[in-house]
Amino acid sequence: MKIAVVGAGAIGAYVGAALHRGGAEVHLVARRDHLRAIQAEGVRVLSPRGDFTAHPHATDDPNEIGPVDYVFLGLKAHSYPSCGSLVAPLLGEHTALVAGQNGIPWWYFHRLTGPYEGRRIEAVDPGGATSKVLPPERAIGCVVYPATVIESPGVIRHLEGTRFSIGEPDGSVSRRCTELSEAMVAGGLKCPVERNLRDDIWIKLMGNAAFNPISALTRATMVDMCRHPLTRTMVARVMEEILDIAARVGSTPEISIEKRLRGAEGVGAHKTSMLQDLEAGKQLELDAIVTAVVEMADITGAEAPTLRAIHASTDLLARTVLP
Repeated sequence: MKIAVVGAGAIGAYVGAALHRGGAEVHLVARRDHLRAIQAEGVRVLSPRGDFTAHPHATDDPNEIGPVDYVFLGLKAHSYPSCGSLVAPLLGEHTALVAGQNGIPWWYFHRLTGPYEGRRIEAVDPGGATSKVLPPERAIGCVVYPATVIESPGVIRHLEGTRFSIGEPDGSVSRRCTELSEAMVAGGLKCPVERNLRDDIWIKLMGNAAFNPISALTRATMVDMCRHPLTRTMVARVMEEILDIAARVGSTPEISIEKRLRGAEGVGAHKTSMLQDLEAGKQLELDAIVTAVVEMADITGAEAPTLRAIHASTDLLARTVLP
């Protein structure tokens, strides 16, 4: 099995190192100091489950790699429309695209039986630009649960979690999903193949769409937002609205809001990825995490007043504070 990881950052390098350890042929596409460190010393993973070092091939030129069986996308979703030059050299006739992204994926309505089948979501597929470079028929859905950070170039700190849920947009259990799952498990990861992967997407989105923008607006950590009565109430309202939107497009995630809040509070004094990006002066992941959900509310007629207010405020923040 030949796998390329495009965007071998904190999650991408972790996945690549695990797959390489499990016996897959892995190629990492990385940049700058991180690339040079990996080429010289490999990927060093520091984990409570045990440290290890892997030595996959690493490059900044995907033409060196050629067509692969799977492309794992470790890029932020807002980079997808412009990633064609990185992905095109890797595509063979049957290459699958595995998008380890947060939020609503560009393929969401692809092969989803119902009134919205084939509908394009502008926020994550502007003018069809994402679908042009990442054809939805190649997509395997992926919900990423682990938390990782780049501690230094070539060194990944694995904080928690090993689960990468995957699934076909049409709900089938395909051979390509089964074989990828086996490769991930061989590398020490959990990788269930889910028939209803969209439910997993909404469960994770319940937290991301609430905590990420509020943290950017308030600079608060997870535990701070959960223990402050007013923001806890606001988060719960956003989660209620998220579940309403999910139900309108046919998903019914089986998780209670209170359980989701307890889990978030247990994370402790953790800064969300959106707050980290804000502090680093990077583009915020608003399009996939919030804007796309508001667009789906528009499509389905959901009111979602709390989500809309938070989206408006965070969108203004991104436009006025970031370069």
